[in-house]
Amino acid sequence: MKVISVNTNGIRAAERKGFFGWLQKQKADVVCIQETKAAIAQLKARDFFPVGHHVYYNDAQKAGYSGVAVYSRVRPDQVRYGLGHPVFD
Repeated sequence: MKVISVNTNGIRAAERKGFFGWLQKQKADVVCIQETKAAIAQLKARDFFPVGHHVYYNDAQKAGYSGVAVYSRVRPDQVRYGLGHPVFD
């Protein structure tokens, strides 16, 4: 299984720089993205939901900060959002 973890420092900026072309070439089973810096409502383009992947975004509470996403070629048995601890979530 190939798992990649990447800090995009803004998923929209990464998209403009060719991130999704790079992503397809990696053929990773799971890609974990940190610092999306975008709310899911701002990600209307199809590129942000790559074909062949199950996509899960978790927005930051403060706009323009943090945010994470997971792109997985295999549907996970379960997806949990947050850690269940208010200080860390």
